[in-house]
Amino acid sequence: MGTVGLFYVGVVLFINGLMLVGLVDAKAAAPLNLFVGGLQVVTPTYLIFTANGDPARILAASGLYLFGFTYLYVGIGLLAGLDTTGVGYFSLFVAIAALGYSWVNFSLVGDPAFGVIWIFWAFLWALFFVLLGLKHEGLTRYTGWVTAIEGWVTAAIPAFLLLTGLFPAPATYAIALGAFGVVVFIALIPMTRHHEPRGGTPTKPRVPTYRRPAAEQKG
Repeated sequence: MGTVGLFYVGVVLFINGLMLVGLVDAKAAAPLNLFVGGLQVVTPTYLIFTANGDPARILAASGLYLFGFTYLYVGIGLLAGLDTTGVGYFSLFVAIAALGYSWVNFSLVGDPAFGVIWIFWAFLWALFFVLLGLKHEGLTRYTGWVTAIEGWVTAAIPAFLLLTGLFPAPATYAIALGAFGVVVFIALIPMTRHHEPRGGTPTKPRVPTYRRPAAEQKG
């Protein structure tokens, strides 16, 4: 059940990445965030209730809430026009927690593939914190492409391989994914910098924030 949820996490990350680079309207992305966010809350709740008190199964399910709450938070924020600071600082919490879950997979579970995947998620949610919490909008395009790519390599592809029984040895996937991440995410840095077109106006996607809080508007 958790693997099915992971597949749809890939979908929402891909769409959110395209939203950040300006290819998908922000409000149009909101419903999918709500759908997947709801799924990622229902799924771990079911897994925990059916775990019969098994600490390992409860631990494995507990991390899913981090993502379910993120997508619900994003979806509601997009529809309501909320400032992104809240979800940005929540992303900082997720990034730190993800490092803990990475350690669990490496040290306690013996699954280096998901140990690396959790590191990828820690990096991505750290970018969300810097972009949405600290408002460094110059990272918008970079964060968007990292989000879209991670949707495939950390969620949709591994979930599909697990569902079909074709997942390679965890160590093999961990090494391949780690090498891929280092090469691609470093290469994206110069590729996503703002460029001045001939008209002199920089091309930059806009962080999806719609209006200022009412208290600021009165001023």
